[in-house]
Formats: sequence, structure tokens, C-alpha cells
Amino acid sequence: MAVPMPSKRRSLVVQTSMDAYTPPDTSSGSEDEGSVQGDSQGTPTSSQGSINMEHWISQAIHGSTTSTTSSSSTQSGGSGAAHRLADVMAQTHLENHSAPPDVTTYTSEHSIQVERPQGSTTSRTAPKYGNAELMETGDGVPVSSRVSAKIQQLVNTLKRPKRPPLREFFVDDFEELLEVQQPDPNQPKPEGAQMLAMRGEQLGVVTNWPPSLEAALQRWGTISPKAPCLTTMDTNGKPLYILTYGKLWTRSMKVAYNILHKLGTKQEPMVRPGDRVALVFPNNDPAASMVAFYGCLLAEVVPVPIEVPLTRKDAGSQQIGFLLGSCGVTVALTSDACHKGLPKSPTGEIPQFKGWPKLLWFVTESKHLSKPPRDWFPHIKDANNDTAYIEYKTCKDGSVLGVTVTRIALLTHCQALTQACGYTEAETIVNVLDFKKDVGLWHGILTSVMNMMHVISIPYSLMKVNPLSWIQKVCQYKAKVACVKSRDMHWALVAHRDQRDINLSSLRMLIVADGANPWSISSCDAFLNVFQSKGLRQEVICPCASSPEALTVAIRRPTDDSNQPPGRGVLSMHGLTYGVIRVDSEEKLSVLTVQDVGLVMPGAIMCSVKPDGVPQLCRTDEVGELCMCAVATGTSYYGLSGMTKNTFEVFPVTSSGAPVSEYPFVRTGLLGFVGPGGLVFVVGKMDGLMVVSGRRHNADDIVATALAVEPMKFVYRGRIAVFSVTVLHDERIVIVAEQRPDSTEEDSFQWMSRVLQAIDSIHQVGVYCLALVPANTLPKTPLGGIHLSETKQLFLEGSLHPCNVLMCPHTCVTNLPKPRQKQPEIGPASVMVGNLVSGKRIAQASGRDLGQIEDNDQARKFLFLSEVLQWRAQTTPDHVLYTLLNCRGTIANSLTCVQLHKRAEKIAVMLMERGHLQDGDHVALVYPPGIDLIAAFYGCLYAGCVPITVRPPHPQNIATTLPTVKMIVEVSRSACLMTTQLICKLLRSREAAAAVDVRAWPPILDTDDLPKKRPAQIYKPSNPDTLAYLDFSVSTTGMLAGVKMSHAATSAFCRSIKLQCELYPSREVAICLDPYCGLGFVLWCLCSVYSGHQSILIPPAELETNPALWLLAVSQYKVRDTFCSYSVMELCTKGLGSQTESLKARGLDLSRVRTCVVVAEERPRIALTQSFSKLFKDLGLHPRAVSTSFGCRVNLAICLQGTSGPDPTTVYVDMRALRHDRVRLVERGSPHSLPLMESGKILPGVRIIIANPETKGPLGDSHLGEIWVHSAHNASGYFTIYGDESLQSDHFNSRLSFGDTQTIWARTGYLGFLRRTELTDANGERHDALYVVGALDEAMELRGMRYHPIDIETSVIRAHKSVTECAVFTWTNLLVVVVELDGSEQEALDLVPLVTNVVLEEHYLVVGVVVVVDIGVIPINSRGEKQRMHLRDGFLADQLDPIYVAYNM
Repeated sequence: MAVPMPSKRRSLVVQTSMDAYTPPDTSSGSEDEGSVQGDSQGTPTSSQGSINMEHWISQAIHGSTTSTTSSSSTQSGGSGAAHRLADVMAQTHLENHSAPPDVTTYTSEHSIQVERPQGSTTSRTAPKYGNAELMETGDGVPVSSRVSAKIQQLVNTLKRPKRPPLREFFVDDFEELLEVQQPDPNQPKPEGAQMLAMRGEQLGVVTNWPPSLEAALQRWGTISPKAPCLTTMDTNGKPLYILTYGKLWTRSMKVAYNILHKLGTKQEPMVRPGDRVALVFPNNDPAASMVAFYGCLLAEVVPVPIEVPLTRKDAGSQQIGFLLGSCGVTVALTSDACHKGLPKSPTGEIPQFKGWPKLLWFVTESKHLSKPPRDWFPHIKDANNDTAYIEYKTCKDGSVLGVTVTRIALLTHCQALTQACGYTEAETIVNVLDFKKDVGLWHGILTSVMNMMHVISIPYSLMKVNPLSWIQKVCQYKAKVACVKSRDMHWALVAHRDQRDINLSSLRMLIVADGANPWSISSCDAFLNVFQSKGLRQEVICPCASSPEALTVAIRRPTDDSNQPPGRGVLSMHGLTYGVIRVDSEEKLSVLTVQDVGLVMPGAIMCSVKPDGVPQLCRTDEVGELCMCAVATGTSYYGLSGMTKNTFEVFPVTSSGAPVSEYPFVRTGLLGFVGPGGLVFVVGKMDGLMVVSGRRHNADDIVATALAVEPMKFVYRGRIAVFSVTVLHDERIVIVAEQRPDSTEEDSFQWMSRVLQAIDSIHQVGVYCLALVPANTLPKTPLGGIHLSETKQLFLEGSLHPCNVLMCPHTCVTNLPKPRQKQPEIGPASVMVGNLVSGKRIAQASGRDLGQIEDNDQARKFLFLSEVLQWRAQTTPDHVLYTLLNCRGTIANSLTCVQLHKRAEKIAVMLMERGHLQDGDHVALVYPPGIDLIAAFYGCLYAGCVPITVRPPHPQNIATTLPTVKMIVEVSRSACLMTTQLICKLLRSREAAAAVDVRAWPPILDTDDLPKKRPAQIYKPSNPDTLAYLDFSVSTTGMLAGVKMSHAATSAFCRSIKLQCELYPSREVAICLDPYCGLGFVLWCLCSVYSGHQSILIPPAELETNPALWLLAVSQYKVRDTFCSYSVMELCTKGLGSQTESLKARGLDLSRVRTCVVVAEERPRIALTQSFSKLFKDLGLHPRAVSTSFGCRVNLAICLQGTSGPDPTTVYVDMRALRHDRVRLVERGSPHSLPLMESGKILPGVRIIIANPETKGPLGDSHLGEIWVHSAHNASGYFTIYGDESLQSDHFNSRLSFGDTQTIWARTGYLGFLRRTELTDANGERHDALYVVGALDEAMELRGMRYHPIDIETSVIRAHKSVTECAVFTWTNLLVVVVELDGSEQEALDLVPLVTNVVLEEHYLVVGVVVVVDIGVIPINSRGEKQRMHLRDGFLADQLDPIYVAYNM
């Protein structure tokens, strides 16, 4: 199924058959059963085969179904409302302007033209709902005929042609449509004639057949009370108990009396005739269950037999509870033993199971019941249309429905089975099947009583201990009939080793209940092969087909003629995927051998119809869904009229549109065909159907193929599940199997790859995911099978815990959009014209102009920061500039202007005298965040040296952190290294010597003991363009880059920040940042000296011991402006999430905070800032206070949210357009939308333009391009040791290729866009917002499109609760996803399919490798940015020590 495309509808009156006919998986009633009625009369009749076609009850049908191409997805079928809307739209006369979007989920244009009689005039009344005038549903019920005004209004809006948007100057290749699978021109098509409906033999009513089942029970209970009815077995195979007909009759009466008279009060009985009651009996107690069942029939209440809920969270138990609730069940009948075994609360009451209604548990053992009075007799009447019982059925999606069976259907079904199987009185029958439903119930509980037969019931628990038990019982009791599944035959084969005294000659009929399964034929053949020598005759094996809705569909009759071999079909698997029957030869692997399941039931009519769309008869060589018309079928899904209509009231039509019969048919849910001689063949189930790129595959066939790959060594035979999941608009096949504990990973992997090859060659379909789970971990159904929908649910929510996974998205996913072809570049003139035509301005913006701002800035008088400090030391010597807090929040240290000045002087003396440095020498400052660092910095300026701040090595992690220090010291050509005594020792320690060559360090000066004297004179630079300091930082791509900051740039930078944040001496600012590079360093070391405000310094490392430190400081000092990093914000969000109440109690108050700025060099992390704002809103934090800044290597701060100016805005852009380097704004919450937050206001004196990174031409508003910046505080270039500046020279001095070609710009290396907003700036102009999308270096080119790692990572983190962090990178064109797992290692493999799914769905990319690692493996730099390139190097060098690496095929 592809993306819904808008389809133009041209016909005047259209009834989309596909839309009107709702597939069985939606619960809305379908508007019609595919009958389209014209205005003219005429009654087509036809006689077909052996069916006399009576007149069609409702009006005559006219008009032919011209085209019924239908989407072949079983998942389609939206809500009823969407269908109806589609009908209304179809009905309304649409001009051919812009076609309205197709609101249904179908792709093809399936319209049925209704031919109108010639004489009809054009004046028509307003269209009613659907074809309400023309249409009635199949059984004559008129369709609802009102359109709400809302829908009508919508229709009218859709009719109006939209004004086409102005073509932009670029070629719009945006609509990345998924590839739609083109039909294979060579695909087989059905060629046979239309099939004829098959009628079963006449149901010969025998004179002495009882008029109802209760009458039969009364007859046998009174005339032969000693006859055995049911023998139950214990787990040793010994007869446990024999229930006679007499006991069954009296006990059932007792139960009936007690249900009706002993529950509730005389005036208000709890149960009245017609009410539903649950039967909850264990599988080893058929006698009690049988008594309760007949007790209900005698009391005229409706039994609902269900499984015993063993635990509160049994697989599927919740859905069964839903069924009981919807049936209005209030009483549950159960046995003593079962009642004792149910889970109890401490008070001894049975708790309410999850999803279950409140039940009264009623024990049916005789000793607990009171005797009915002598004069009380149950009311036994002839079978009628009242409901007899409700059988539960589990659907594909796990929901449980109740199929109602009436008393007449129950009786007729028993009669039909008696006739088909030739049952006679007092025969013995061995039953291995579940007696609560299906074949086990029909033969072992119902039909047996009608014929006074003796049933030997073999419980599942005995079969587990002794798989031969049923064969032994057949011999022991000389049983004539046995009811088994192919599993029981298979187990017997495995266990039968030389059993001598087996004799099966008494068997006249071996009913194989799942004879319709593709693997039953091999079990039947193998069983016959082995046991033929033990008296088993070939004609005894009787496969049958059944379904909860249609009861017994077909059964092979027992014959005495051993010469007539059973029917077989060897069919081409390829043909079957197109629903076509092609006979093939048995030598081939890619064939399906099917056995017939006998003839149609007596008294029934059978036909096969197309599985989707109108129920039209199939051709003779076409596979369809078998439908059956008989008295002996279910009549409805209890309480679900819409679904009932689709399943139990189907009126198949011929190709001319004429109905096959006036009576409704029931869909059996089985796919098959009627072969030669009227033999019925079943090739699969509707529930197991998987439609992969338009071809149909059956889950059971895929299971059979997987099991054929010598499975016994690696996986358990019965423990394999196949289902499909929808990923990227198509179904994908998933296989889950239980692995044997003794098979090695290597073995399993080989088996898995062989299975993939086998399925590929036999079915020509790729398997999306193959998972092996440990033995006994898949959810079970009560009788030990696999609970399919629960398994699928576990797979999708990532709690299957596989031990082996193999995914093949590369081979399976064939509908990805075509890779993008880059369009030829457009010339400059066209761009200008294009922008003018589309009304776009060139994207440029600037902060306030520094020159025009009048401020009484004393510091402006000085060109150099060193002079500003000297001036402050003279004018305000005791003004505190810096306060350093320790982890307890108390002041560790502080500096006044004069203290800083004096300290700097001493350091300058030390540099000159002990270090013998010249002016211009480089000095590395290796200090922890604090006061020493600041003093050392100004000491360098006083001595004329160039400082470089370096993060000290981590004492616990010297091996990895020291080499970086060494590298910066070497690359920056530092002549000397200044540090504290402690770090000095660390640098010379033994651990350090192991990590780097200690002898290569430059001279190390320890500033803990300073000289006492002052320098002769303080150095004053000759030129403001000389170097003030070097700023070294490791970029996110892992590059170490140092930039040169001149004195002029440094002063301009400080002034710009002063103006933006309105800083002056009376202000206090809290800073929780690393002081080593970028804006963090400038705020920590420079701004206070320039602006004179007090900086409260909080080292981020202290937050690890006390996460509340920063916020408490902000509150305590009543700070209005504070700066932090993402790491700090994350630490607060995660660490303080549960403590907001206690913090409030401690008096934490954030209401004074005006700006809280996150200092960053990346796209704003909107989710983090929002959750931070939300979390601390209760503590007074204004949500508008939180914002981000943006800086990069060429300019350390381009944007910073100041005190004035509009609040930061958020826009939503289309993620798919971004991949094509385009910005398309969408509404919040629309699919593929990505929220982007503005990165703060542009600083004063900064100009920005958006340029095309390839052509260097300017771009229009809201176009994605590289951010270029022009400002007085741009860095003046990279500082590198190798002198290869030429490579990056254009980073600092680029010019536009056209337009303003004079200005010199610096290229930031970041993609972003500008957008003029409706807001106004402080100076009254419209505000331009800058949105940063991501770094060019980081972006990944995949399939010709540009992806930003953060987008993929965000999707992956959402995919499963255990994913804490994620990083992606490319490796030889493969996308590698590394996820950190917060959970047990058994969850590791759950992540592989989920990660693959989410990246396919949201980004149209196939993940090549999924690496699951422990928490903390993904490296993060000091700003909290992921170091993806370091991670990539670690991955390639195999250093990640992953929990699991999955290579997707």
C-alpha cells in the first residue's frame, strides 16, 4: 500500500465499492455489500449449477461493476467516517480543478460507474449521503441519509479550486514519494470460468433424531442411564472418572435449577433465561464442564466457555475479560479444584482480573448444590432461534470476539456431523482436542450426546507426559473414531519407538482438526507411513476444515473403498501469491502440496469470493475466501452489528452483479478453492494473510518453510511465530522462534541465514526480521500454542528479549524514495529574479549598530582590557568582581578590583623573571575553574604574553585526558605552562609518564608561591590588532582548532555583551560554565573586568555532588541573569526532577530570573529547554526567561538573548524539505514536523547573511544555507602549527559571489535560515530570527540528501524507554546507530528492530549497523555535545566493548 495520492474523480455519480465495503477488521457497519443499484428496473435471474436462484428480495440490481481494482492491503479500511466522507465526496459533482485529497486510505481509483438511463434529466436533488437515493444494503436496510452540515461544508471547501502557489525559481523536487510497486507484467492472472456454488448433499432428516439437544440428553438419561458418556483420564493415563448419561442428566438438572433459583433473591434472580454466564473449567476436567454446559442449556441461559485465568496477566486474558464484559456476564461457573486454584487476595476473595467485569464465582460440584424439588422440571422445547452458546475467537490483532450459535444451528450442526461422519449409537470416540471450543466441543461434547456415544477425553497435560496416550486409548477401548491435531500425530511419531502391541484396525475415522494447515499433510503422510503396519488404513484419515464463524466447513468422509486415493494438489507458490491456482510438479521446491478437506457439509452451499472488495465469485483457477450458506453456522459476533454484517451477512454476486442466493453466506476466514469432484482445498487463513508489495503470503506457509530447514537441532518445532508489521507503508515479515538451549550462537546464525535463503527462493519474498528467543519465553495460548498477537505486541514494544536477531531491511525495503539527483546550479541573476518574483527578500540581518548607541561607557576610553583593569583598581579598588562558590554553596574565594590587579602584577613578574619570557610568547594556563585562572590570564596580559586556557587533566582519567592537554600545549607553541602546585605534581606523576612523554613539557611555573615585588612597568600593546589570547576547542567533529583573538576583537566582544545584557557594576551575574573556550571563557574571565559587574562563579563539576548548587545560588543572590551549559541544564532536569517540592521548602525562588541563557554551539535543544522550564515553573521560573546563545569557532558569540527585545520564537519546519536544503514551515503537530527555536538575539555590531555553501551566493528569506557573519569581534584566523591556514583561509575572509561582493564575511560552518517575524525589536524594526539547523561538517549525505545526526538520534531515543542516549555516523555509506542501553542486557536485541523501524519510518533510511553499548560510552565534550567522530574512530578500532552489534542485511 502506498501513500494516499489525491485521485481525481470524474464520474457524476460514483459509489466507491471499496470504500462502502469495510473490511472485517473495522467495526463499522458497511454501507452495502457491494450491490450497486441503478434507477432502472429489471430482474436478472439466472440458474447456476445446482442452485435454484430465487428472486432477489430487494429491488433489482442493475449496472455492472466496471472496475474494481482494489488496494490489496488487509490493513486498509479506515474509520467508517472516512468512508462516508469519501462517499459524499464521490457523490458531489466535482469540477476538474484541483482534485480534493483522497481522504480514504486507498490508493487506486476504484470507481464503479453507474450507468444512468437515457431519459433522466439533469436536474437532480441535492445529493444525499452516499448513494442513499439509489442504495439499500443487501438485506434491504436503507443507508443513513443525512449529511451533517460540517461535512457538507468540508465538501464545498474541497470543491473550490485552490490558487496554485507561485512557482519558485528552483526545480521543486520536494515531494519525495515512496516508490509504488509496479505490477509485474508477467504475473499470472486467473483464466478459468466463473465458479459455480457447490451444494452439499441433502441433510437427510432421520425419523428418530431428537428435536433438540436437551431432548436427546433427556432421552438417554432416562432410557439408558448406565451408558457411559465420558471417561476422563489422570496424568498417568488411568481412567479417573466415568460420567454416565444418567449422572449427566441429573447433575445438569441440578445445575440448571441452582442457576435459576439459588442466585440472587426470589424477587430478583441474578440469572434469567437468555442471560450469559461464563464457564471456567480446567482442561483436565471435561466432566464438570460438560455438566455445567448442559445445565446452562436446560436452564436456557447462554454458556460462554473460556480458559482458566491462571495469572492476572495471562496472554490474551484481558481481551477475554473484555468479551465477558461486552456479553454482560456477571456469573462464572467453575469447579471446586479450579476455584481453589484461582489467585486470591489476603481476605480470600478472588481478585478482579485485569480488564474483567466483576464476577460471582459459582461452584457446580453436586455437593455444593441444593436438590431441585420433585415437581421441578426443566422446560425442554424444540430447537429454536435463541442463542445456545457463545464460542470465543481470537482475532489477528489479539481482540476476542464471541460467536453466537443458535439452538437450531447447534442441532443442525450435530445432525450434519452425524451424517457426514456416519456416527451411530454407543460408538467410542477418543478426543485429544480442547473440549471448550471448535472441533473438540462439536464432536466431543455435543454430537456425542445426540448419538449416545462414549467419549474418552485425553487432557493436554497427559499428552505432554505421554504423547502416545491417545493411540494407547484407541487400542484399549477399540475406539472407532479419534479427534486429533497434526501436532498429536507428530508427537506420536517422535515417541512411538517399537511399541509392540499397538493395533489401530478398530479406527474407522481419524479426524484431523487442523487438516487445512499446510503442514498437516506431511504429518498425515508420515503417520500413515509408520502406522499402516499397525492396522491403520489410508481411507481412515479424515482432515477437516473449520472456523469459529462457519463451524465445520468441510470434512473428508470415511469410505470403505481403499482404492480411491485422497485428493492432492501440487500448486505453484508463485501463482498463489497472486491468488492464482497453477498446478506444478512435485520435484520443485517452490510448490505447496495441499490435501483436500473433503466435501461440503450436508445441507450447506459453498462458494469462494474475492478476499477484498465486493464479494464477487472467484474463477475456477482463483483462490478466494470460502463462504458458506447453511443453517449450521454462527449467526453473529455478539454485540458487534457492523462486523457481523461483514462476516455473517454476505451476499456473493456473480460477475454480472447478480446475487448467488437470497440467503446470506458466512465468511469462513479460510482461503481456498473448490477443486474437481467438489473437493474443498484450503490454502491458508485470512488472519494469516500478509500482503507484501502487492503479493499475498500465508504465515503458515512461511512457518512450514522455516521448519523445513532442519529445525530440530536449533529451534522447537511448534514454537515459531510469523506475522507482519507495517513499516514504511508496506507489510514486513517477522519470524520469531524459540531457540534450543544447547545450540550455539554460531549454529543459530547459520540456521537463520539458511531460513532467509529458503524463504527467498521458495516464496520470493524477503524476511524483514528473524529473531530467536530463549526456550519457553514466548507467550502461550492455554493449550500450549504461541499467542501470536501477544508476541507481535511484545516485538513492537521492545519487550520480546531475543537472544539472536537478523534484520534484512536492505533486501526487503524496496519502496524507498528515489535518491535525490542534485539539480544544476542556478545562475546569480535567476536567483535575484526568483527572489523578487516570489516576494522574498535576501536573507540578511544585523544586531544594533555599535557606533550609534550612546552609553556612558567609561571602559570605551581604553583599547585594552589590561588598561580597564588598572583603571578599575584605581577608581573602585574594593568593588568585588568575582565570587567563587564551592559545592556547599558557600563562598570559597572572591576578588576585588585591586586584589586582581595586584595578583596579576606578581604573576607578570614571575613570567618575566622566572620564565624569562618575551612579549608575544605563548603561555598555557592549566587551572581548574576558579580565581587563579582569572589572575593568571591578566598576569599574562600585564607581561605582554599570549595566554591559552587549557582544561587540566582529570586525576581519575589521566590516560585519556592528559594527551589532549599535551596536544594543545604543543599545537599552541606554548613557551611555558602555568598551573597550581597540585596539578604540577600530577603532570610529573608516574601515571602521567605512562600516558605522555613528561620530559617534553615546556617549563612549568607553579603560581602558588608568587614573588613579592611589582613589575617595573605594565606592558601596553602597540597595536589593537595584535594577539590578546588564543582560544582552543575541540569541535564536535573531533577537530582541535585554535582561533586568534586580537585586543580589538576582545574589547568589542565584551562591549557587545555588555550592551546586550545591560551589564554595569551594580549587577550580579551567575555563571555555571567551563571557562576554557568560547563564550564560557569570555563570561568567566573578561566581562566582569570590562563591565564591572560581579560574577558569581559556579564550577559545573561541583554540581555532580550537589545538583541544586547553581539554582540555589541564583535564588540566594537574587540574580537576574545567569548562564549555563546544556550539561548543567540536563543535570538539573534529571537530578532535581523529583525534588522541586523540597527545594521550594528550602526557599528556592527563581522568580527574579530575567534571562537564563544556555551557551552552545549547536541547534537549540528545544526538548531539554522546555522540560527545564516546565520543571522549575513552580519555583517561579518564567518560561520566557530560558533561551540559548549561538557561537562557533569564527565568532565565539553571534547571538545571545539579551534583556530587551522580543522573546525567542519557535517554528515548525518540514523535516523532509530540510533534507533537500529547503525550509518549509508547517503547523505544529503535522507529520514530519521539526520544532526549531531561535538561537537568541543577534548581538550588537554583528551582521549575518545566509549564503549557499557551494556557490557562495546570497539566499532568500527562509532558505537553508550557511550562516556567514561580519562583526568586530570575529576571530582573526585559525592558529595552527603546520601553517596550512590556506586550507581554511576562506573561513575568515569570504566574499559573496554576487550581490554585495565587497564585505568580508566569516563562514560559521553551520546551516541555518533567517526569518522575518511579526515581532518588533527594541528599535521598532521588524525582528529577524536566526534558526540554527546544524553543522555542515556533521551533516551526513545519504541517498543524495542531507541528514543532521540529531534528527535521527531524536527519533531513536523515542523508540524505546531503555535508550538513554544515541549517536549516529556514517561508515562506507552505511548508517551506523550507536545506542546506550539503560536496562538489562537481555533488552539489547529488542532495540535492533525498533531502531531500524523508526529510522525507516521517519527518515526513509535503512540502518546499516546497530551498536548497543553501556551508558557513558558515547563521548561528550565539555559543552555537552556528542563527539561523533571520536565514537566512529572507537567503533572502527573495535574499542567500544559493545553489548551487541547487529549488521542489517
